[in-house]
Amino acid sequence: MEIADFDFELPPERIALRPVRPRDAARLLVVRREGLDDRRISDLPDLLAPGDILVSNDTRVIPARLLGRRGAARVEVTLHRRVDARTWRAFARPAKRCRVGDRIDFDGLGAEVLAREGGEVTLRFATGDLAAALEAHGVMPLPPYIAARRPVDAADRADYQTIFAAREGAVAAPTAGLHFTPDLLDALTARGVAQARLTLHVGAGTFLPVTADRIEDHRMHAEWGEVGAETAAALNAARAAGGRIVAVGTTAARLLETAADARGRIRPFRGETDIFITPGHRFRGVDLLLTNFHLPRSTLFMLVSAFSGLGRMKAAYAHAIAAGYRFYSYGDACLLFPAEDAR
Repeated sequence: MEIADFDFELPPERIALRPVRPRDAARLLVVRREGLDDRRISDLPDLLAPGDILVSNDTRVIPARLLGRRGAARVEVTLHRRVDARTWRAFARPAKRCRVGDRIDFDGLGAEVLAREGGEVTLRFATGDLAAALEAHGVMPLPPYIAARRPVDAADRADYQTIFAAREGAVAAPTAGLHFTPDLLDALTARGVAQARLTLHVGAGTFLPVTADRIEDHRMHAEWGEVGAETAAALNAARAAGGRIVAVGTTAARLLETAADARGRIRPFRGETDIFITPGHRFRGVDLLLTNFHLPRSTLFMLVSAFSGLGRMKAAYAHAIAAGYRFYSYGDACLLFPAEDAR
């Protein structure tokens, strides 16, 4: 398929620059085979059934954007992949200022350039406690479509973190999880909807544009994830009892599809995944998908089109634009039911 097949026009005013408050007051577009339904996130307990199980990503976003200098030259980097305790791969701007062996000073946090390839560098930091150093020197890595329109501020430290966040390592939020509140989780429990956690450390590659003309020529950045044995057992038990696996976000969906075997059973998994889900993929580990609205021509819009059908998703997005839904990371969400040929 052509990348152009996944294009659509989005008015800039539909891009949300701040989340709604409370978080579960966001709008929710339910996309079924039978049609569309305008709801709220707070309606989610009524849309799910007792015995369903909600699977959330518990990754925690780190302040991965750093502003520094190499001599007199300014350099901005966004960490995206951990190599070891002191070494990260990062996207650099402008990368041409980062030569192998150079030292970059990020306001007292030093790093040496170990390698450079295109716009990507490998940095080795001088400190042994990088997590604390990033809290002191780093900035929350808001997506470009937000950061280009307003400065990152103190509110983003909380706003760009989900209620599930526990394991540090992401450089982008699993944004479907941003809608959840303690009250909503309590309501889901009262409804009889179980909950489970997995981890996928979302990389900055999720925001990279797809530059190939055909989807077959695009290569995904690998991300580290884990589905624990307890989570796998809970998901399989819920399914065996007639419940549905509800993935909170495309990150959870990608990891579940990585961990699912040919029969649809979820296996424990720990390692990297570069799974690229496009139309034609048969979903084995996900029955329903809760997700935000995604960029045109993006791998995430390809994933939701694989799940619910390209024509149906284009119609859903057209409805959402006309009805004033808010798009992208701080925006509203969809609850997607699978297309006939996706399972």
